[in-house]
Amino acid sequence: MRSDNGPEFVSARLLGWACGERIETVFIDPGKPWQNGTNESFNGKFRDECLAMEWFRNRIEAKIVIEDWRVHYNKVRPHSSLNYQTPDEFRRAHEQRLPTAVISGIAWS
Repeated sequence: MRSDNGPEFVSARLLGWACGERIETVFIDPGKPWQNGTNESFNGKFRDECLAMEWFRNRIEAKIVIEDWRVHYNKVRPHSSLNYQTPDEFRRAHEQRLPTAVISGIAWS
């Protein structure tokens, strides 16, 4: 798992979970966001298209607005990097090309 070394990724609980799942952690060097461009791109879109556009009055409202944005991002909004498919369409097409056992050892349904 590659991440920055921000406050959300320094918790003992997260590191304990990663170790328990045998997930190797790699930190992005400070000041070098291009080392994980995909994640940085997503974070920018999430911040610009959702978080910066809303004023959350409470956590319930935040959960609802963020979930609506997530559904739109994955199921409605086409992505140029996916040949103008939604991530959901891209995933389904990818799954049809691969045997179920190959997809991370998980049977998707």
